[in-house]
Amino acid sequence: MYDVVVSNGRWFDGTGAPSAVRHLGIRDGRVVTVSAEALDTTDCPRVIDAAGKWVLPGLVDIHTHYDVEVLVQSGLEESLRHGVTTTFLGSCSLSTVHSSASDAGDLFGRVEAIPRPHVVEALKDRTWTTAGEYVEALEKLPLGPNIAAFIGHSDIRATRMGLERSTDSSVRPTSAELNRMEADLVDALDEGFIGMSSQQLMFDKLDGETCRSRTLPSTYAKGKERRRLNRVLRARGRALQGGPDVGRPHSLVQMAFSSAGYGRKPALKVSLLSAADIKAIPFVAYLFPFLARTVNRCGGDLRFQHLPVPFEVYADGIALVIFEEFGSGAAALHLSDRIEEQRALLQDEEYRRRFRKDYDAKYGPRVWHRDFFDAQITECPDASVVGKTFGQVGVDRGGLHPVDAFLDLVVEHGDKVRWRTTISNHRPKVLDMLSADPGVQLGFSDAGAHLRNMAFYNFGLRLLRRVRDAERAGSPFMSLEQAVHRLTGELGEWYGIEAGHLREGDPADLVVIDPERLDDSLDAYAEAPVAAYGNLSRMVNRNDATVTAVLVGGELVVDQGVPTETVGVRRTGRFLRAQAAR
Repeated sequence: MYDVVVSNGRWFDGTGAPSAVRHLGIRDGRVVTVSAEALDTTDCPRVIDAAGKWVLPGLVDIHTHYDVEVLVQSGLEESLRHGVTTTFLGSCSLSTVHSSASDAGDLFGRVEAIPRPHVVEALKDRTWTTAGEYVEALEKLPLGPNIAAFIGHSDIRATRMGLERSTDSSVRPTSAELNRMEADLVDALDEGFIGMSSQQLMFDKLDGETCRSRTLPSTYAKGKERRRLNRVLRARGRALQGGPDVGRPHSLVQMAFSSAGYGRKPALKVSLLSAADIKAIPFVAYLFPFLARTVNRCGGDLRFQHLPVPFEVYADGIALVIFEEFGSGAAALHLSDRIEEQRALLQDEEYRRRFRKDYDAKYGPRVWHRDFFDAQITECPDASVVGKTFGQVGVDRGGLHPVDAFLDLVVEHGDKVRWRTTISNHRPKVLDMLSADPGVQLGFSDAGAHLRNMAFYNFGLRLLRRVRDAERAGSPFMSLEQAVHRLTGELGEWYGIEAGHLREGDPADLVVIDPERLDDSLDAYAEAPVAAYGNLSRMVNRNDATVTAVLVGGELVVDQGVPTETVGVRRTGRFLRAQAAR
């Protein structure tokens, strides 16, 4: 009668409705029965006993950079093993739909810290030139989770104008080029893409030699181009994912109010990066909910993406994107492919004066708190500095400026000095406020990018732990049902895809969680090689005892925290096409 039965679990349907102990019967990849009574399991090949556990819709990750990895390692097991059954591609204006292999290498390599040679290798034999052919290529892969996608503004702009012209501030697209960009967007939406991503952030820089250290192509687009593409999204009820420039606060307001459209209907769905409790600017966390409420009262449909866990980053030497936000840091990263030149620069006294000046400029919009007393060394050939901050090393070395202490160690040890700091989301009460706010969407994991810098693959589990702990302490900031809804059904509904619900008739994409193992194991980091990237070591999360089972399309893809042999061999996920506007 059933292919799978999940019995006795506390079932959440993803709508925010009250949870209850139920038995789920699955057939042909869908939930066909949700019953308060035990189901007949005669001849059922798989019965999962979920007694004492939670049965949730699979989590939805709305911000990843799996665009390259999905082509060469399409199981995407690092997300599956944490209960994510739907991932979004095409964030931050970047996608692999139109760009050549070389251009994609330039677009992804430095911004997302995916080594450029691996990007080029993954795309060198591409078989698609249109959005439809791209979707066909994805659907031939043994996808692990489901995939939904944005089309990247930088992708189509670089392709239609050429990478060099698209990143030249003196050049405007011709009418023909604008027509091609609009046609590319329409084509992608016709194929079910959920919208377009566009970026204005000025410290995202290109790799390669042709246009090295220029900002992404979408940052050069002017109002006419943006409005034209937004009109298409508005008319089709699809979403704009936007990245305002932190150095120009008016870009945040401008992108936010593009949702309201000054009375135009329907509202443009806008999801902006990102609502965060930034250490460097503590008050700004309260601006995001206020701005969302204001825009939505004016007829908009605005959300801010939010990572509901502390934003802790690691770095090997000076290889960290936060240094791109000021001139001396960007100058060093410009030379990241010429190590000896970079090393000479870091030793130059004039350069160090510039770096100290940038470091000491603590006011104004910025992401990094610029405090080397809040940057702990975790690995170094010089064992005497491990466990200390760079600031403390400077004190120990006779009162060196923290910048000099940092640069001295990088010059001496290069990328063998590894360190960590927390950029944002460090205050639990502010995290709770942002996580529960209706103007905020939960996501922004950056899965698939920054392989050596951060690991937020299990952000959903960590939020559920915080919600459960607050409930147990008698100080809830939202119910468990609301938290599940925010991580699942709310996202599926807003983006118009078939994901995030677990009711009769819904796809059997689900996760079974042991709530008693929502514990400190969620915070630990481990290292795992990425076979498709020459065994480059990736920071990952490992909490295998927490996730009992994950199903995609009714197929078991994770068993007791470990991906099954199906993953990456047989396709379980689908390309999810956006439905009509709601």
